[in-house]
Amino acid sequence: MKELLSPAGSMEALKMAIMGGADAVYVGGKRFGARAFATNFSDEEMKEAIFLCHLHGVSLYVTINTMIYESEIFDVLSYISFLYKNHIDAIILSDVGLMKLCHECFPDLELHASTQTHIHNVEQIAMLKKLGVKRVVLARELSLEEIKRFPKDMDLEVFIHGALCISYSGQCLFSSLLLGRSGNRGECAQICRLPFSLLQDGNVMDTKGQYLLSTRDLNTSKRFFALLDSNIKSFKIEGRMKSPSYVYYTTKMYRNLMDQYELDGTCKVSDEQWKNVSVLFGRKFTEGKIFHAKDTEFMNQITSNHQGIFLGKVLEVTKHKIKIQLEEDLHQGDGIRFLPSDQGMIVNFLYDSKQKLVSSAQKGEIVFVDNKWDYSSFKTVRKTLDFCLEQSISKSEMPKIPITMDVSITLAHGFSLKINDGEHCVEHTEPIVFEAKTAPISREKVVELLGRLGSTPFVIQDFNIEMEDHLFISVRDLNEFRRRCVDELIQKRVERGKVREYSEKHEMSIYSSSLHVSATAMNESQVEKLLSLNVNDIYVSDYSLYQKYQQNNVGFRFQRVEHQINRKDVSKAMIGELGNLSVCDQSSCCIDYFLNVANHASVDYFSSLGVKRICLSPELSKEEINNILKQFPNGNPCEVLVYGRLEAMVLNHCILRTNVNQDKICKVCKDGHSYALKDRKGAIYPMVMDENHCTHVYFHSVHNLLDEVANYYVKGIRSFRFDFFDETPKEIEQILLSFFEHLQV
Repeated sequence: MKELLSPAGSMEALKMAIMGGADAVYVGGKRFGARAFATNFSDEEMKEAIFLCHLHGVSLYVTINTMIYESEIFDVLSYISFLYKNHIDAIILSDVGLMKLCHECFPDLELHASTQTHIHNVEQIAMLKKLGVKRVVLARELSLEEIKRFPKDMDLEVFIHGALCISYSGQCLFSSLLLGRSGNRGECAQICRLPFSLLQDGNVMDTKGQYLLSTRDLNTSKRFFALLDSNIKSFKIEGRMKSPSYVYYTTKMYRNLMDQYELDGTCKVSDEQWKNVSVLFGRKFTEGKIFHAKDTEFMNQITSNHQGIFLGKVLEVTKHKIKIQLEEDLHQGDGIRFLPSDQGMIVNFLYDSKQKLVSSAQKGEIVFVDNKWDYSSFKTVRKTLDFCLEQSISKSEMPKIPITMDVSITLAHGFSLKINDGEHCVEHTEPIVFEAKTAPISREKVVELLGRLGSTPFVIQDFNIEMEDHLFISVRDLNEFRRRCVDELIQKRVERGKVREYSEKHEMSIYSSSLHVSATAMNESQVEKLLSLNVNDIYVSDYSLYQKYQQNNVGFRFQRVEHQINRKDVSKAMIGELGNLSVCDQSSCCIDYFLNVANHASVDYFSSLGVKRICLSPELSKEEINNILKQFPNGNPCEVLVYGRLEAMVLNHCILRTNVNQDKICKVCKDGHSYALKDRKGAIYPMVMDENHCTHVYFHSVHNLLDEVANYYVKGIRSFRFDFFDETPKEIEQILLSFFEHLQV
């Protein structure tokens, strides 16, 4: 059965999701979720949320989809235990170490792999299945054709509406590196929504706008039928930071489409629905990579703000008033935004063509609004908030649950009540029936009293009663009996299964204590220099370069985006995603930092597969690395990147194709020029395009921990890594000499 999954960042939004017709809702607690700045749910609110969802037949999933630090392992397992005991339906994870622990500690708890896990190939899904994962939330870069090739033994979930990440989820360090706010920790500062310049050989180029990394918002409603007719299990709306009104309306729109499709095979969004969902929030819409949206249809480089709908043209601007020709209705209380200045306001005062105050105006009319900025450059105006729509949504009510009551009242067998909600049934008999001496209870009175469901979530859909005459039941007994049966039905709806205690398992292993130095190289001259310096292992991403030097202890560094695993003949590999790990000789593999290893459980997982070296996340502090090392007193397989230019993000999108020359789709990046992005403060971020035409954006400065290597060595690190980007052979030699000087071993 298909599922509509809605977001909720607050209790009000959760109620709106239920009212809108969600089959399931996903929320976050106060910690460990990828939307740290949403209101989120306290433990008491989480209990209430579970109760409310289950009462209405809605599943509740909790996001714990961040990279988990070693210092948090005990707390996060305690939190999962709390959720488990309170009958949560599933938890959404991204940390493979935490998946391993949950599968061991809570074997019957349903696990979903978050989109932060960067899931984009069949082999990854197979690896996650072995970790106990029941469902995967697929990368938003996948096409429907690719998704249809995925196995049927794993539940598939895709995003159908809302904000998009320009970088593969879980593969973005931009916010962390620039502001110390980790996207992998739920603190993303959305650097991609800021303006950038495009550089060619250091020179600023003309582009179609400044917001070169800002995507449009996803909206699949016009082609939703194709998704409903696929192997996709769950359809997910993004928006835990969005308003309750947004949650309600988007949920309601897709609910109607799903019901319509099931009823008669049609699935069409109306013009009114499109306008309403646009005005609630949208940076213009795209059908996304799932429907092969062109790069020019995927991005909104003009602005990163909510755009709403086109309201009209500005006819005249005076110092105090702005004259507008309306192409949509306008009401007092609506929000509007003027272009190209991007100034926005709430229409507190609205004037007709004669400049008399009015509360509303219709499409085609001329109106005036106050000029709050004394600007004269306004050309068009857009509606970004619809007061009437918000008012209409605010009047929505929680749906009632239809039930059937079957009643039997006899002197011999007493009072029997059976309540059925279609899934659960409560049936009880009580000897509270007596022969009437004076005033027998009437059939109508019994029906009235049993129908007093008041503030309960139920409504009687069908009532069947068999009753003998001349019987007496006290009103008090009948009311109490009804309440007990209704309470029991509620309890059956909200409780799901039994719970069990957890106990963490952690097996110790013994690892090599020898010093190991590895490096990645971008070109042949760097490889030659590294070979002369007796570096233990060298890795390259250029396969022809690997083939030339593989006999010289050179390994191949796989891309972190591999939509189709096309295993090359690689004897030694650096792995940046789970798919290639499943097909390579794991004992000859090392783990790249892209897999976000941040705790001993992740180290245990990769080590149990036979991997010898595991690069820790560069986001870890010295304290957190030390916390991991304490778990391995007999040596460890951990590797630390001590020097290198980090990849800030990887895009399944070509900025050059959008801005430079659309006719040379796959040739622009091979034209011999160097390309980079420049931010508002002048920092420059080099870009490299790989063989899959993904764009890798590198940070503006070098990650340098050479001053810390002696401390890491003392704490137990024996493997050190260098990533070389544009360093000359001489610079490489100096960097490695500095490393050994700092190490002093």
